Amino acid sequence: MTGKERRQQLLDVARALFAEKGFDGTSIEEIAHRAGVSKPVVYEHFGGKEGVYAVVVDREMHNLLDLVVSALSAGHPRDLLEQAARALLDYIDNNTDGFRVLVRDSPVASNSGTFSSLLNDIASQVEHILGLQFSARGYDSKLAPLYSQALVGMVALTGQWWLEARKPKKEEVAAHLVNLAWNGLSHLEHKPRLSTK
Repeated sequence: MTGKERRQQLLDVARALFAEKGFDGTSIEEIAHRAGVSKPVVYEHFGGKEGVYAVVVDREMHNLLDLVVSALSAGHPRDLLEQAARALLDYIDNNTDGFRVLVRDSPVASNSGTFSSLLNDIASQVEHILGLQFSARGYDSKLAPLYSQALVGMVALTGQWWLEARKPKKEEVAAHLVNLAWNGLSHLEHKPRLSTK
């Protein structure tokens, strides 16, 4: 096995273990054992458990961000919402271990490398699109960050729930997300107020 192939094998093994057991429940010994190598091989490639975890998380974040951002490329705003919801649910369906790794608590207390920072990156992309749509429709574009966080949070939390539930089917979940978001958004008030004080 080449060095590149060994590195990928270790990442695949570590990804599965981190998804199954979390960061704290996974050891270098177990990664090495499942990969059929000695511990020094893992240390040689990654420097330790934190190193391999950081690479796994970074790769998963880039994969998910790329999928969602590419889904936000063109179309009617409703289509964009549908494409983004499908992209997240497709990622969860096709990369279950990766999503499990992302939604677990990060062992490093920082603002980078966490699921929340990934959601903020996605929300920034959505914010730009919403800002343009708000301006075109006469809404205050300064509110685009608030709405982008709300939409991304709604889809992400539903995705976390669906990760375990897996019912209804992915397409139906996406349709309900779009239904809630679009039908709510299609009748936005320009100056919303709470009905009770």
